[in-house]
Amino acid sequence: MERPAWAPRGIDISVPSVSRIYDYYLGGSYNFEVDREAARKAMGFMPGLPKIMKANRAFMRRAVEFALAEGVSQFLDIGSGIPTFGNVHEVTQTAHPEARVLYVDHDPVAVAHSRAVLEGNGNAAVVSADLRKPGQILTSPEARQLLDPEQPVALLLVAVLHFLEDADDPYGAVAELRDALAPGSLLVLTHASYDRLPVSREQAGGAVDVYRDIRSPLVMRSREETARFFDGFELVEPGLVAMPEWRPECPVAQEDPYAFAGFAGVGRKA
Repeated sequence: MERPAWAPRGIDISVPSVSRIYDYYLGGSYNFEVDREAARKAMGFMPGLPKIMKANRAFMRRAVEFALAEGVSQFLDIGSGIPTFGNVHEVTQTAHPEARVLYVDHDPVAVAHSRAVLEGNGNAAVVSADLRKPGQILTSPEARQLLDPEQPVALLLVAVLHFLEDADDPYGAVAELRDALAPGSLLVLTHASYDRLPVSREQAGGAVDVYRDIRSPLVMRSREETARFFDGFELVEPGLVAMPEWRPECPVAQEDPYAFAGFAGVGRKA
């Protein structure tokens, strides 16, 4: 397999990557055939996966705009993935040029492309780190430079927590991040679930198996399990709902049925 010029040296381009698969779902070009093959396999069981990812992006934009309207101008986006149109810094800095954004990902392709996109942007940066080790994120030079711990931060965990198994202690990771946030900070979160999928649990399980086979287990959690991530936060209206139902801009009846799979919510730290 020929290595594209944009692919960082040292990465194994024969192994699928969750962030590159996500990029493929969104119509991006920073993915390899091995990523596209895994995505097509998963879509064989759940054809609407790209619709789910686009609903994630649309919710994220609305939540970021909500945060700005609430006076929050610092954003910590963990599991940010490969830069695509409508990234957090584009949304925030269009409305608020001084808004600060720190992206975090552990995929080398995502980190490399984020650095290229953010070159010359003094109010945005990317750090290579893992959600399972919050301390590395919080004490990174980039975090110290960009984020004022005394001021509210919008913590974005969009389509990332479902890639942490219970053995990874995802609740502990979110709690550690929460405890480091100033009062008034926001938690912006989406999570995959079998709830409201327009296919059977057994059929959806085929797509889950694809992710397990590429050693990136996809953990589908219930509404109650997802709500636990908001411990220590007060959910803002309309609470924990399907992504299109969170402060929609158009009638939700127009949305694809797949867009209602999973949960989305925003919580505020008192």
